Amino acid sequence: MYKRFTPGFGLKNRHLQTIYSSLFRKVPSIDFEIEKFTLSDGDFLDCYWSKIKNKDSNMPIVVIFHGLAGSYNSPYILGLVKELNSAGRTSVLIHFRGCSGEENLLPRSYHSGDTGDALEFIKSLKQRFPNSELYGVGYSLGANMLLKLLGETGDKSAFKKCVAVSPPMQLDICADAMKVGFARYYQKRLLKDLNTALDKKYDKHDMSSLINLKRKDIKKLKTFWEFDNAYTAPIHGFDSVKDYYTKSSSKQFLKHIKTDTLIIHAQDDPFMTKEVLPMQEELSNSIELELYKYGGHVGFVGGSFLSPYYWLEKRITQYLS
Repeated sequence: MYKRFTPGFGLKNRHLQTIYSSLFRKVPSIDFEIEKFTLSDGDFLDCYWSKIKNKDSNMPIVVIFHGLAGSYNSPYILGLVKELNSAGRTSVLIHFRGCSGEENLLPRSYHSGDTGDALEFIKSLKQRFPNSELYGVGYSLGANMLLKLLGETGDKSAFKKCVAVSPPMQLDICADAMKVGFARYYQKRLLKDLNTALDKKYDKHDMSSLINLKRKDIKKLKTFWEFDNAYTAPIHGFDSVKDYYTKSSSKQFLKHIKTDTLIIHAQDDPFMTKEVLPMQEELSNSIELELYKYGGHVGFVGGSFLSPYYWLEKRITQYLS
């Protein structure tokens, strides 16, 4: 039986929950084995393996999807991989295009509903390790993508079990929430990374003709609505930003999920509002929704301010065991 989450002493505030780990957590570095996986369109994904020694080809593999602008350096990723290592689990983090520190090759990038790249890599895993059980873990954007993928594949899913943490299941509501109050701080930080990555693409591609945005106007993109309208939607073939948000939101796919799936969510998540949460009738029988009053966005820090306990990675590992 698992222990339900309670916030650490002095850590009940949702913003502290959200930013504590990134500000204060020191996670030992991990010796990753890097695989550059070539996609069918000629681009690539950097996949970071943490393999358990003395395991045979039948080893279970945990496939991890990070959040927006995340990477192998993100504390929540390092913490989970360390916990999985301790539990004897091999894991692989799939970096979305351009997120490993090396720019991807094409004008396009990645987005909240882009399941194609993940499916290509998962298919290769099944071919290379036909006897290995696959498990999936997604955080935030990666969690939304994972839930959408599970809904799209239904009973043909390659995963035995999955966990989705703080998924923005209705993207338009989340984009609106990020424009209000202190959430604007998170939006500003994330957009700084996104705008920088977009700016670099102008060095190699004729972006002005591809998305009808002059390079000097990138700095004018101050909200997710503006960024996704100017870049994400047109470069990935959507009719509009609303079309992108509608088609890429995972809530509509939940009822089609056949894989045992745990969704972990906090009611005080500053990246979204309660309207993002699915009704019971929107969930398939394979989904378990754990909803907590506190926890912030990909937070769930217990213990105390000076002696924190990172409940999330322990709960994930326990569920997948």
